This record gives sequence, structure tokens and C-alpha cells, in this order.
Amino acid sequence: MTPPEASLFDQPASPESAARRTRGAPLAERMRPRNLSEYAGQEHLIGPGKPLRVQIEHDDPSSMIFWGPPGVGKTSLAKIIAETTHATFLEFSAVLSGIKEIKQVMQASEQAAQMGSRTILFVDEIHRFNKAQQDAFLPYVERGTIRLIGATTENPSFEVIGALLSRCRVYVLKALTEEQIVELLHRALADKERGLGNLNLTADEEALNLIAGYSSGDCRNAYNALEIAAQLAADRTDKKVGRASVGPGFSPGMDETESNGALAPGVPRAHITGALAEEALQQRVLLYDKTGEEHYNLISALHKSVRNSDPDAALYWLGRMFHAGEDPMYLARRVIRMAVEDIGLAAPEALNLCLSARQTMEFLGSPEGDLALAEAVVYLCLAPKSNAVYTAYAAAQQDIESTRQEPVPLHLRNAPTKLMKDLDYGKDYRYAHDEEGKVADMDCLPPSLLGRRYYAPTQEGREKQLAQRLEEIRRIRQSKRNN
Repeated sequence: MTPPEASLFDQPASPESAARRTRGAPLAERMRPRNLSEYAGQEHLIGPGKPLRVQIEHDDPSSMIFWGPPGVGKTSLAKIIAETTHATFLEFSAVLSGIKEIKQVMQASEQAAQMGSRTILFVDEIHRFNKAQQDAFLPYVERGTIRLIGATTENPSFEVIGALLSRCRVYVLKALTEEQIVELLHRALADKERGLGNLNLTADEEALNLIAGYSSGDCRNAYNALEIAAQLAADRTDKKVGRASVGPGFSPGMDETESNGALAPGVPRAHITGALAEEALQQRVLLYDKTGEEHYNLISALHKSVRNSDPDAALYWLGRMFHAGEDPMYLARRVIRMAVEDIGLAAPEALNLCLSARQTMEFLGSPEGDLALAEAVVYLCLAPKSNAVYTAYAAAQQDIESTRQEPVPLHLRNAPTKLMKDLDYGKDYRYAHDEEGKVADMDCLPPSLLGRRYYAPTQEGREKQLAQRLEEIRRIRQSKRNN
């Protein structure tokens, strides 16, 4: 057992595992966190007093499923749990394994359990297992032979069978923030044991922010890009000083005679610039910041081009945002908003078209799904425009905020009990379907707002017909009042 004075979360990795990570492995593997003090993100789960941390602290043997996007640390977290709870860690790929392999592993785990050894079986991409394969886990999870930790990027409610899901706790992992990824990149640049510290690299903050921005919360992608940028920087520094690239174990930018890790005087230090980061990302980077001014400038340009019925400009700005690495789902949400804000009931089919485009993007992904959003944007540009509902709802909201919150008039209240009926709930209510023209002479606004009109339909597209129908309704109601 862990000594009382030791922290459960700061157990050092075994020398064998540390050595394994430093021999020829990619940077992302070498920098894999060894304990929770090195783990970035997921504070909502592993912060003090949070559910997953409590479960680990109490050595709770329950099985669990980690649901989250790629590169957020699902595998790392499972390994940390295995090390901190002194369990054997077995990694299992749903892509490469079938029922035969599952049963072999389960039987071996059962034998180990009889010998007093605990096993954590980590199943990556568990959503790729079919029902029969998932069923094969059930008896062993039920008996506690294994502690199952599944990882999935898909909603487990849809992809994991109910019987298995009911025996697991589901933890939702979030994409890392750009700030967290930048901090991890700094750590990799400084770490001489597992990272790039021996290369004596420096990096512009612009370069690290660029890599973090393009990683979309995926730390593995960020490490891969940093590793490529580091190699580019080291090679170009060697060429600049007329020195052949040094092999592993030496540090580009250093005099090979030095053994203390300090830079020789006058020898340039390898440096990662924004341009090198662009090259490492293998695509031209347009001026863009997903959380800054340019982000809002571009989406504003797209929205206003649609509003002004300019499909050429709209396609250009949409393409700019795609090329800059914008989240396609963000663009889909904004396009849907354009349909309800600027098209409205002038072409109500526009909303369905945009929702379908979003589903297509979700199904196909980018770049194949980009065309669906492009089609939706062009349709919105060419559709008749109306913001009548948008402005009507805003006016209603303004009245809600600025006027007294009056009770619902008695005739509009539901009266499911005798007491309510005795209190005149529902009294004088007139059922519209029983009225001539399907319109009753009955006020539905609070007394202080009687006569207030919010919705003023335009004469554009389908809304022209709605305007005619609204006038007809008002004539019917007025006629009944006159009589």
C-alpha cells in the first residue's frame, strides 16, 4: 500500500517505463504525464474533491468510460490510475481485437485476480466494438475480475450497450484550452529528460500560440507539430553556422566539446519562429485568432455578406475561415443563426436546409462536408430576407425586462382541480376551434400590454402571405368586437 505520508498522485514512474519513453518514441509519447501533478486539464474531474479524484483516492474499483475528443489525455489518465492504484495495466485496441482476443485477456486477468493481482483493462475506441464484443466483457466486469476503463470519442449513450454502460461511470473529458497547450509546449521545450531541452531551443510565443490554435485542443497534434518545428529550427541553425547536423544525444547550437549543457559563446541558439511553425503545420496560415479580433472580423464579414445577398463575398469569407482552421461546427451554428435572424419566415425552409448542412458536416467532416455549408450560405444569400421575427422577439424581451411581471390572466390559466375552477381559473376561456374563422375575441396579453404589437411581417417571400393572414385574423377579431 502507499505509505501515509506519500501522495497517491505523485508516485514516480518506474525506471523501466521512463527509459522506454525516452528511446526513439515521438515527443507526445515521451511527454506523456506520469502522475496527476504533470497532467494538464480536466480540473472538473481531477481537481481536489472532484469525482474522479475522489474515486482514485478511495481506490474505488468501479469501471469507467472516458468520453472526450482526441488528444485530451484519456490514455494517460488510465495509465496514471493504474500506477497510482498499483494495478497491472493492459491496453486493448478495439480496432485490432476481436472476441477471441477479449476472452484470452479476460481469462488471463481472472487467473491474475486469483493470485491477488488487480488488472486495469484499458480499451481504446471502445465505441468500435460491436454488441457481441461488448457483451464479452460483461461477466468479468460484473465479477470484478477486471476494472474496465474504456475511451471513446463518441457519445457512449449511443455506442456502448446499456448493460455495460450501467456498470461503468462515465466521465466527460474536455478539449484542452490553447493556454494549457502552450504551457505544455513550454514544458516540452524545457524538459531535458523527456522533451526537447537538450536542443537548447527557444520559441516565439507567436509560434507556440499558432501551434496551440491549430491543435484544436489536441495535445498530441501540438506535440507533433512542435517536434517538426524543432527539427526544422535545429537543421537551419546548423546550416547557418556551417556545421553538420549532430546526432541524437548532442544539442544543435552547442559546441560538441561542452558537457555541462551550456551554450558555447557566440554559437546561435536554435529558434522556432512563427514562419517555422507555419511550415511545420504544412499549410499557409492566414491572419487568424480563434478567440481574438480577427475571428470576429471574419465571421462578421461572412454574416453581413449573407445579409446583403452577396454570395461571392460570402463564399470567400467562408473559405477564409475554413482555411484558417475554424471549427466547422462553429460555422454551422453561425449559419443556422443567419437563417433565423436574417431570413426568418420569408423563406422558412432555409432553417431546415441549414440544419441539414450541419448534419452533413457532422457526418462527413471537413473537408468533404465543407460544401454542404457552402451550399447553405449561397442559398441564404439568394433567399428573401426578413428580420421581423428577430426584432419582434427582441421587442417582447424588452417589455419583459422593463414592465411589471403581471400574473397570467385567469381565463388563460389551466384548471385541472376543483379548487382552481372555484378560483375562476379558466373562466371565460374561448376555444378557438369552436369559433367562426378559428379566431376568438379574447385578449391574451396581460392588461398593461393590451394592444401591443411586436411582429410586423414584411412583404418579402413567404412572409408576404403571412402578412396577409395576420391582417385577416385582425379583421375577424375586430369584426367580432364590433358585434
